[in-house]
Amino acid sequence: MFSQVSTLQSPSGASLALRHEAARGVPRGILLISHGLAEHSARYAAFAARLAAEGFHVYAHDHRGHGFTSAPDAPRGQFSPKGGIGRVIADMRAVRDHAAARHSGLPVVLFGHSMGGLMALAFAEAHPGDIDALAVWNSNLEPGLAGRVAQAVLAVERMLKGSDVPSGVLPRLTFGAWGRSIANRRTDFDWLSHDPAEVDAYIADPRCGFDVNVAMWIDIFAVTFANASAQGLARLPRRLPIHLVGGEEDPATDFGRAVHAFAGRLKKSRLEDVTTTVYRGMRHETLKESRPLRDPAVDAFAGWCRRVADAWTRAPEHA
Repeated sequence: MFSQVSTLQSPSGASLALRHEAARGVPRGILLISHGLAEHSARYAAFAARLAAEGFHVYAHDHRGHGFTSAPDAPRGQFSPKGGIGRVIADMRAVRDHAAARHSGLPVVLFGHSMGGLMALAFAEAHPGDIDALAVWNSNLEPGLAGRVAQAVLAVERMLKGSDVPSGVLPRLTFGAWGRSIANRRTDFDWLSHDPAEVDAYIADPRCGFDVNVAMWIDIFAVTFANASAQGLARLPRRLPIHLVGGEEDPATDFGRAVHAFAGRLKKSRLEDVTTTVYRGMRHETLKESRPLRDPAVDAFAGWCRRVADAWTRAPEHA
């Protein structure tokens, strides 16, 4: 569990469930966590404790429509009827500003998993001066033709039944298809991790695995295409350190191929500091894999964070 749990009011009108793990020892920086679709930030407690031990103040909030965050326009499974992504980014900025005000003079690292990685990239492009490093794990930023088909399906669903109801098609094209891709699966969620205990915990968690509505799916695909475009990536500072991670057994990222493809897109955009690792034996939730698989990935990330923080401290403007 996170050592501190509180509520933060966002300018978007949301009451954000916010979790904090204080840095131990001499503080190196701030780590902000953006969680994935149909889950919540409390699941990142072990990861937060590990990075706090490295000297990072860790903050994680539940996105609107998820977990314990509440907003009048965001019941579970919905960002907002209109302007959902803008409201998600406003919430993220509220958390960032809160953390930076409490711990001034420290670099800010933004970490996002899966959908949270899409939102982290969207935030970085909207507010490039507000973070000092970006980590995007297990995110598919190369939806391609399949993504365009999904958008067409969602447009038909919106026309026929509205946008404030769960999609009847997208869960089958995503979670359902990913589950079926795992041979000899024990559950329909084995695509998340090799660790049966972690899979069972996800299934048993009433705040995980829920259906999201048509509007949220539309928002997710729109932000994916917009922010992975050449125009979107051009808004990122060229020297922004970016850390990409995927798994070779993750069907949600085309078994890691989407991660490699996005890394290539970043380099074509002249981003100068891109680190990419697609791990063998990993499925979708790197942070929930069995320890022999997970620990090396977390250790590598901790090393990257230390390197980022040290470089930030040595920069003339911060020395």
